[in-house]
Amino acid sequence: MTESELSRLAAGLQKPRGEKQRDKLLQRIGRLREKSHGIGQHYRIDLTPDEAGAKVTALTWERVPVAGTQLTHPGVYCLRTNEKNWDEASLWKTYIMLTDLEAVFRSLKSELGLRPIYHHKEDRAEGHLFITVLAYQAVQALRRKLKTQDINESWTTLREIFSVQQRVTATFKQRNG
Repeated sequence: MTESELSRLAAGLQKPRGEKQRDKLLQRIGRLREKSHGIGQHYRIDLTPDEAGAKVTALTWERVPVAGTQLTHPGVYCLRTNEKNWDEASLWKTYIMLTDLEAVFRSLKSELGLRPIYHHKEDRAEGHLFITVLAYQAVQALRRKLKTQDINESWTTLREIFSVQQRVTATFKQRNG
């Protein structure tokens, strides 16, 4: 569920042939929630009915913090460092970045079949590391793009969401060539 999809539903209320039936809108919102794999729980959606109650005049939403997520319960940690010039914010940011990096690397190395490394030749180990770093760069580019849309999910969660995506390649031959 993205805010652009909700905006499209809200814009449809202003169009003459747009969907305004309350039951139909609830079905569409339900499909969006189902399709979003848990992202929908972060939104409270309100429908404003007309006087009869069968049609909707406005659709509004608000992003709400969900109990038990990293946003609401970051936890308590005791971090130590030998970097004397770091403040608490720098230390915490580095810690979060490193734990995220470790989780993504672990996931990618399993997906790419690069875990564990059984051979001990340095050039092969470097090749494994290169492929993993390249895949990590692709993951981070995707996550940066999603963060502009205010989607801050972990790579594991994003992988589950994207697991339903499929690529189909179709090739056709011309009759005369």
